[in-house]
Amino acid sequence: MHAKQVRATIGLVLVDDHAILRQGLRSVLEREDDLVVLGEASSEPEADAVVRATHPDVVLLDLKLSTGSDFEGLSLCTRLSASHPEMGLLILTTFLDEELVVRAVHAGARGYVVKDVDTTELVRAIRIIATGGSAFDPRSAAVVVRSLSGRSEPHQQLTDREMEVLRLLAAGFSNNRIGEKLYISSTTAKFHVGNITRKLGVSGRAEAVYAASKRGLI
Repeated sequence: MHAKQVRATIGLVLVDDHAILRQGLRSVLEREDDLVVLGEASSEPEADAVVRATHPDVVLLDLKLSTGSDFEGLSLCTRLSASHPEMGLLILTTFLDEELVVRAVHAGARGYVVKDVDTTELVRAIRIIATGGSAFDPRSAAVVVRSLSGRSEPHQQLTDREMEVLRLLAAGFSNNRIGEKLYISSTTAKFHVGNITRKLGVSGRAEAVYAASKRGLI
């Protein structure tokens, strides 16, 4: 009779501002014999404290941790990566934005998956990251490959959402009005405007509209 192969236990911390989502994740992940949720957090300060107390192998981290900031998780990712370099950071979020994926990688994330990922793929990603590897779902992986190969020409990489924001910029809308029109927060609108100006190589909103017009984007 063959002995059953036993996997090394992987300790996890879940960081998300929605308790129901954390509970659902815990329920799904702890069905796996080798995955143990050591703690949960809903904010940056809680995450710092829980990680210090539990020393997890992998942290599953959402990018949006409060109503005040849509991408607070990026700063947390940067800090955790610097203070716990041996720990794996996996971004699990609703956002699939080219700029966000690249920024998350630069912030120290070893993986990036969108929340509609299949459970099997999520578990696989966690196991890969726990062993020091990198794991991205197919969509985010394509972004990373383009970035690393140097084929991301800024003015060619405006997302569909950024194009929507750009058209509203051209109409003279403020961040608040853009948010209202697109059903996003003004913080998110400001984030997209910042991406647009950076990608177009300009420093202001008016310049962005002018540059986009010259390039035939609007």
